[in-house]
Amino acid sequence: MVTLEAMGIPVEYSFHEIGPSQHEIDLRYTDALTMADNVMTFRLVVKQVATDLGAYATFMPKPIEGAFGTGMHTHLSLFEGDVNAFHDPGDQHGLSKVGKHFIAGLLHHAREITAVTNQTVNSYKRLVAGYEAPVYVCWARNNESALVRVPVPKKGKESSTRIEFRSPDPACNPYLAFSVMLAAGLKGIEEGYALPPEAANNIYEMTPEERAVEGIDSLPQSLSEAINVMEGSELVAEALGEHVFDYFIRNKRSEWADYKSQVTPWEMDRYLGNT
Repeated sequence: MVTLEAMGIPVEYSFHEIGPSQHEIDLRYTDALTMADNVMTFRLVVKQVATDLGAYATFMPKPIEGAFGTGMHTHLSLFEGDVNAFHDPGDQHGLSKVGKHFIAGLLHHAREITAVTNQTVNSYKRLVAGYEAPVYVCWARNNESALVRVPVPKKGKESSTRIEFRSPDPACNPYLAFSVMLAAGLKGIEEGYALPPEAANNIYEMTPEERAVEGIDSLPQSLSEAINVMEGSELVAEALGEHVFDYFIRNKRSEWADYKSQVTPWEMDRYLGNT
């Protein structure tokens, strides 16, 4: 944190997370492009400082089996000049129509953008139930199982209303990830998407039938599924541009093919002596 501050990247705060040797470091908010630059610099600084101290740092989404994975919860705000477009003091929860449409856009296009926000095979080892990582497409204010969360602003700072998107992980390309996240949210505003009801229950404890009744879908469960969904997305193709869109899909299909051909220790332990 001292090194980041010395390099002109302000840090809001840091604390030890749930997993062993796992830490959360929150960078101070800024515009999307600058934040993407800061994320890239942040990774290099963390790795270099760890190396200098004889330790090793990784941004792998799920480096330890059975432990909590590493996410990159991203907070988004939208301003019109100096006015927070997500804030409405007249709303029961302080959330404006623009903010609601933005959330609806993220939810509507969540499955399409997952390959970009979670772009490694290992990413989907994190997106499983039981480790506070989002699995289902829903929103809430105080529900750790929700994909989109609306943090309750501190007293006296109600105008700081923002949205937290919880699925991205730190192995992603932040330039591409921020692009598709913003594209999804802005599409919701442009098209006036209706915001579904808030998820009041713990989604993990609901049955598949209960989730179906509530219209709660699941995020892709593998890189292959995510790429298949992304391939049919006009929104992602437009946000990334044809060249990046096509290259990304080819690259990730190759990664999945390499992974699929591997015989893992888990398979050897499970099947070698039993077949």
